[in-house]
Amino acid sequence: MEKIITDISHEFIIPLHNPILVFGLLLAIILLSSVMLKRINLPNIVGFIIAGVIIGPHGLHVIDNDTGIKMFSTIGLLYIMFIAGLELDFNEFRANKNKSITFGIYTFIIPMLIGYPVCHYLLGYDVLPSLLTASMFSTHTLVSYPIVSRMGVSKNQAVAITVGGTILTDAAVLIMLAAIVSGNEGDLSTAFWITLLISLAIFSFIVFKIIPIISKWFFQKIEDDKYSHYIYVLLVLFTCGFLAEMSGMEPIIGAFAAGLALNKFIPHTSALMNRIDFFGNALFIPIFLISVGMLVDVNVVFNGWRTLTVAVVLTIVALIGKWTAAFAAQKTYKYSLAQRNVIFGLSSSHAAATLAIIIVGFNVEILDEHILNGTILLILVTCIISTLTTQKAARQIAIQSEGAPFTPSQLGSFAQEKILLPVANVSNIGRLVNFAMLIKDPKSENSISLLGVVPNNEASEKHIVDLRKKLEKSVDMGVSAGVNVDIITTIDHNVPNGIVRTARETMADIVIIGWPGKVGFVEKLLGEKVDTVIRNLDKNLFICHIEKPLLSNKRIVVMSAPYSEKEYGFKSWVKKVARLSQELSIPILHIGDPETQKIIKHDKANGKSFSFMAFSNWTDPMSCCNIFKEDDLVILILAHNGYLSYRTEMDHFPSQLENKFPHINRIAVYPRQHIPSVLLESEHSAFASTP
Repeated sequence: MEKIITDISHEFIIPLHNPILVFGLLLAIILLSSVMLKRINLPNIVGFIIAGVIIGPHGLHVIDNDTGIKMFSTIGLLYIMFIAGLELDFNEFRANKNKSITFGIYTFIIPMLIGYPVCHYLLGYDVLPSLLTASMFSTHTLVSYPIVSRMGVSKNQAVAITVGGTILTDAAVLIMLAAIVSGNEGDLSTAFWITLLISLAIFSFIVFKIIPIISKWFFQKIEDDKYSHYIYVLLVLFTCGFLAEMSGMEPIIGAFAAGLALNKFIPHTSALMNRIDFFGNALFIPIFLISVGMLVDVNVVFNGWRTLTVAVVLTIVALIGKWTAAFAAQKTYKYSLAQRNVIFGLSSSHAAATLAIIIVGFNVEILDEHILNGTILLILVTCIISTLTTQKAARQIAIQSEGAPFTPSQLGSFAQEKILLPVANVSNIGRLVNFAMLIKDPKSENSISLLGVVPNNEASEKHIVDLRKKLEKSVDMGVSAGVNVDIITTIDHNVPNGIVRTARETMADIVIIGWPGKVGFVEKLLGEKVDTVIRNLDKNLFICHIEKPLLSNKRIVVMSAPYSEKEYGFKSWVKKVARLSQELSIPILHIGDPETQKIIKHDKANGKSFSFMAFSNWTDPMSCCNIFKEDDLVILILAHNGYLSYRTEMDHFPSQLENKFPHINRIAVYPRQHIPSVLLESEHSAFASTP
C-alpha cells in the first residue's frame, strides 16, 4: 500500500510530466474557464490566457512549456488562421479587395510611423532594434476571431477587410524581419531578394493552383467519407504551413493560404466545416491561448523600472497604432462606431507574428531582454483588450444587422423559415439535403423536413417504417452539419395532394423536389403529378437536378423573364441565390431584363454578389445558351400561367436546356406568387388599428 501511495504521489510532483495528467489538466481548465467566465460575462479567451499565466513556468509552474504543449499550441495557432481563410467571404473580398489593401497599408504603416520614433528617441534604441520593434507593432494575430465567428458576423465587411488586411501586413512584416536579420548579419544582397521572390512564387503556385485541382478531384471522388475529408483538410493545412516555412515565411501565412485555397470546397453550413470548427474551438485553439499565457512572466514587473517602462510604452504604442489605423479605415469608408471597434478589436491583439519577430530578434541579439519581457506583457494586455472590445462590438453589429422579420410576429415560431423536402427517390436525397442546408436561413431554428407520402392501402404502415429507416442517413447528415433534419410521413391517396397539403399544414416557405426524369421535362411537367404540385402549391418551389457536387460549380447563372421583380417571391429567390453564392464562394451572372437588374442592384444586402447581362430575345430563350458552361449552376426563374412574368416560351426552356446540357446542374424556381392569407389578415388588422 505504501508503495502505491508513493507511486501516486510521485505522479503529482510539479511540474507534472505524466502526459495523461497534463492533458487532463488542460481539459479541466478549458471546461472550468467556459463555465466560470460565462457567469461574469467575460470571453473564454481571457480565462484561457490567465489560466496559462497561473499554471505556466513563470506562475505556479504546474506544467512545463514542453514539446507536447508547443505542438498543440502550433496546431491551435494555425487553426485560427486557417478558419479565418475558410470563412473569408470571397464575394465580399472581391468587392472590397481595395479596402482590404488600404486597411492593410494603414495597419502596417501607421503603427510603424508611431513606433519607430518612440523606440529610437524615447527608449533610446539603435536603428535596427527600433525598426524591428516598430514592425512588431504592425503585426496582429486574430486571437478574437472565434468571437465574431460565434456571433455570426464573420461576413460583415469590416471583418472581411480586417482579415484581408491581416495577411497583407503580417506577410510584409515577416518579410521585413527576414530582411532586418540578413542586414544585421551583413547578408542583405541581391541574391537574398531573388531567392525570396522565387520561393514565394513557387509557394503561391502550389497553394493556389495545384492544391485546388487536387482538392476538386478529391471531394468529387470521395463524396461521403467524412473521416477522409477531415484528414485531407488537416493534411493540406500543415503542408501549406510547412511550405510557407520553407519559403522563408511563418507557418501562419501558409495556414491562412490553405484556408483560402479550400474556401470554395468547404461551405460554411457543411458537415465538414462543422467538424473543423468543433475540434478547433473545443481543443486546439484553447490550448494555444493557454500556451500564450504560459509565456507571460509577471515577475518582470519587479525587475526594475526599465522593464516596466518598456512594457508600458510598448503596450500603449501598440494600442494607439492599431486604434489609429481602425479610425482611419472608419473615416475612409464611413463605417459605424461598432464596425470601427470590431476592426480595432480584431487587429489589436499581438501573439503569433509578434512572438516570432521578438524571439528571432532576441536570439540574433538585435533586441535585449527588456524588449522581450515587455513584449510578453504586451501580448497579455492586448489579447484581453482585444477580446473584450471584439465581443462588445460584434454583439452590437449582430443586433444592428438582424432587421425586421419576414413575416408578422403573430405567426409565432412559424415566422421563421421552414423548408420541406418531399422524397421521391431516396438514393438521390443526399445532394438535395445538402442544397437545402446551403440555402437555409441560419437564423431559423426550424428543421429541414423530409416528407414521405405513402399510398393509403393495407401496406401503408409497413411503407412508413421502411421509408423512415431509409431516411435516417439524411438525418445524420444534417446533425453532422449542425442542422436539424426531421422526417414527416403521411398517408394520402394522391402523392401530389399529400405534398401540397403537408406544405400548408407545416406552413413551409420553401419546397424542394427533384427534377423529373429523362422522359422529358415538358411532358413530366405537364403530367399529372408534377403539374399538380406546381399548380396547387403556393410556396417557393425549387425543382433541382444536381448531378455533380455543387462544389464543382464555378459560377451561378440565373435567368429570369421580364417583370419577375413584380412577383411576390422575387426577394426570396434573390436572397437564396445570393446565399448559395456566398456559401459556394462563386459569382452570380444574371441574364434578364434591365429593369429587373436595376432592382437587384439596389438590394444592398444581396445585390452585390451579382453581375449582369441584359437579354431581350424572349421569343427564343435558347439563344443565350452559348453563355452556359458545363461547370455552371443554371437557375431558371419561371412563373405560373396567368401571372405577370409568365411567358409561354419559358415552359419549353427547361427541356431544351436538358437536351443541350444533359449533365449540367440546373434548378427551376417557381417563386411564390400569392401573398399568404394569414399575412393579408394581419396587414389588414394593422391597417385598421392605425389612427
